[in-house]
Amino acid sequence: MKSQIVTFLIQCPDQKGLVARITNFFFEKGFNILSCQQYVNSIENTYFMRIRLNADGTILSKKELETSFLELATPLHFKWSVHYSDKKQQVAILVSHTSHNLYDLLERYKEGNLNCTVKMIISNHEKLRPIAEMFQVPFYYLPVIANDKSKQEAQLMELLDAHQIDLIILARYMQILSSDFINAYPEKIINIHHSFLPAFQGANPYLRAYERGVKLIGATAHYATEDLDEGPIIEQDVKPVTHESTPTTLKKIGADIEKLVLARAVNNHLNHQIIVSGNRAIVFPETGE
Repeated sequence: MKSQIVTFLIQCPDQKGLVARITNFFFEKGFNILSCQQYVNSIENTYFMRIRLNADGTILSKKELETSFLELATPLHFKWSVHYSDKKQQVAILVSHTSHNLYDLLERYKEGNLNCTVKMIISNHEKLRPIAEMFQVPFYYLPVIANDKSKQEAQLMELLDAHQIDLIILARYMQILSSDFINAYPEKIINIHHSFLPAFQGANPYLRAYERGVKLIGATAHYATEDLDEGPIIEQDVKPVTHESTPTTLKKIGADIEKLVLARAVNNHLNHQIIVSGNRAIVFPETGE
């Protein structure tokens, strides 16, 4: 294995000696531990760990490492995954009409602040094609034919699979995805929405928020599941507003919050900081990496 960073995500029933057994395993294999983050859910008696390792000097191959770790993991009932820094995740961004999240993600990507390769932008409309061209990212137009969404979804899945996409970002993609689609990419679809949902659904939630005199607006980023807007929450943020805010200013503030929340959620995923447990996302903080 060449010199690189290796990240393990582990969850298992809490029990004595876990830290010692796991860290000793990596010591014996010649790894240097860069960081070790832990969390114990005492209510569910579940242990979570994110451990980052420097592989410099190890003689194991990836296959040997994973096979050897499995021998430790099986009797301790680990659910685990391993991620290597020499593999950048391939990302697809799905959009419709709204551009602020797309602009923000592409700018961060071009500045080197998203550790991935944005392979494509896919839309059910042509409106945002110029943005893709501006950032030199391939754009695919897949229109939805009335009363036959299944055909468009089949084309979408074929495109994603052909390019081996690791993460799908719904940057205000205004289509409800089928259960078959969502279940084909578990914990690989991140969605963003304003935190008014479900109270202010529909085309103009900020107008209705204004009419109700809301005092907080915000945004939520989560993994997409069959239950609409109810998947494991990755990131959230809010900002106080007053009676002086108009529907237009509310919308601008909401867009700014959405951009930050979505970017943080995407970074958390790309940096392997998330362990999903049931319908909860355990999100480990950054450690300076």
